[in-house]
Amino acid sequence: MSVLARAGAGPLSAAARAVVPWLWRGKYFSSGKEPAENSLVTPMLRHLMYKIKSTGPITVAEYMREVLTNPAKGYYVYRDMLGEKGDFITSPEISQIFGELLGIWFISEWMATGKSAAFQLVELGPGRGTLAGDILRVFSQLGSVLKNCDISIHLVEVSQKLSEIQALTLAEEKIPLERNAGSPAYMKGVTKSGIPISWYRDLQDVPKEYSFYLAHEFFDVLPVHKFQKTSQGWREVFIDIDPQVSDKLRFVLAPRATPAEAFIQELSQRIALTGGAALIADYGHDGTKTDTFRGFCGHKLHDVLIAPGTADLTADVDFSYLRRMAQGKVASLGPVKQQTFLKNMGIDVRLKVLLDKSDDPSMRQQLLQGYDMLMNPKQMGERFNFFALLPHQRLHGGSHQMNARQSKPSPSPVAGFGELVWR
Repeated sequence: MSVLARAGAGPLSAAARAVVPWLWRGKYFSSGKEPAENSLVTPMLRHLMYKIKSTGPITVAEYMREVLTNPAKGYYVYRDMLGEKGDFITSPEISQIFGELLGIWFISEWMATGKSAAFQLVELGPGRGTLAGDILRVFSQLGSVLKNCDISIHLVEVSQKLSEIQALTLAEEKIPLERNAGSPAYMKGVTKSGIPISWYRDLQDVPKEYSFYLAHEFFDVLPVHKFQKTSQGWREVFIDIDPQVSDKLRFVLAPRATPAEAFIQELSQRIALTGGAALIADYGHDGTKTDTFRGFCGHKLHDVLIAPGTADLTADVDFSYLRRMAQGKVASLGPVKQQTFLKNMGIDVRLKVLLDKSDDPSMRQQLLQGYDMLMNPKQMGERFNFFALLPHQRLHGGSHQMNARQSKPSPSPVAGFGELVWR
């Protein structure tokens, strides 16, 4: 039996790095997906083999970090992997309604918590910027509601290629790299609707202000630690060079247990300190699955150890683990199925409005197909989940950072997790 534990942003433990390579020999198993002769010697594979020969076997978490975000060779850093020509497609690329409803969710929470004078919208892993663009369009359409609120956009993105695409999608003109060495943002600009926008490589660099956080298909690509149950107890799974086959990697079992940290604690601490909320949408489960570590290339499953650096690596999010890692600092809601969340947000009403406005048969067909993919239980409707982190006082009628113009709101349902109610 194997399980996955979500890794944190911290370094590997000293115990994990101190293991002598020869201790690992014998207790190994292959990925079991491809014959050795199909292995492709990519620049990333050569890099990983040098690393393993120098310091010993690496954790699955370190393997994912290197393969996905290595500054020189990482899969996410210099390519656009989204859309029909990429390796996977996301909900915002399928239908504009998805992003519009999420925009309404943030406005609903802003209203329910007292209409603060300012807020930051922070998106983790913004893809092409499509989702942020749809949300900003809703903000503009409801400008009369938000007219007295000072809004800023903050994008956490490690990919140089994607940050350039995001800037073209969201900003009026090409944005130069930030030259100020003292600034935590590596790029700054203004959106097409006149809202300040900044890019960061790490969530810790984003100002700790009242914020709404969005993590759509973000946690499923965070590095995970993989464990297997043995007669000696739980042991972590590492990745090593196969001594029998040149240029091939294999899984091996650690001789003793090693610790893993959690990324979710940073979000929890921020929300507990400054208020706001986090909306997390991802493929996942509530502690009901075990090993879901897999690769995708060209929209097809791909062996995680073959040709590293050419395919996306992902693992389903264990929302029960996120809930535990929040350590009671904030309240959590969900996970709820995407089908339920979007229905509660009024997707049927929004679809009808768009269909009534369109006379183009191809556009109407596209809207209906997008709706089906988002809502159909056999598509994304039941495989995708929504999960929220909120201050405890949000569920008990409290409000964070009230000012003289605000009155204390009474408790109201959280949109999406109950039917949307405008007040």
